[in-house]
Amino acid sequence: MGRKGETLVCKYLKKHGYKIVARNYVTPFGEADVIACKEGTYCLIEVKTREGDILALPSEAVTRAKQERYRRIARYFCATMRREVAIRYDVASVLDGEIEYFEDAFI
Repeated sequence: MGRKGETLVCKYLKKHGYKIVARNYVTPFGEADVIACKEGTYCLIEVKTREGDILALPSEAVTRAKQERYRRIARYFCATMRREVAIRYDVASVLDGEIEYFEDAFI
């Protein structure tokens, strides 16, 4: 189910002018679901996918611990690029195939 959500989000991003840089970007600190770039800003995107009746939105599952993990992944990503780049943290919520996209979801 998660891969299906990531594929939907990548299609959404391309349609909105993003270039997909990586999917399932693995680091010693964890994995970023998608890294995309638009207008010089690299977006690390957590994709949360759910189906059926739920008690909370998928985006609400991005905890403080997950946010900190993404910050570490971003530092690693910048180090591998060997330069500073603009970074933004986004969350894509996929519920029953419908995407809700949150830019600058956390700092």
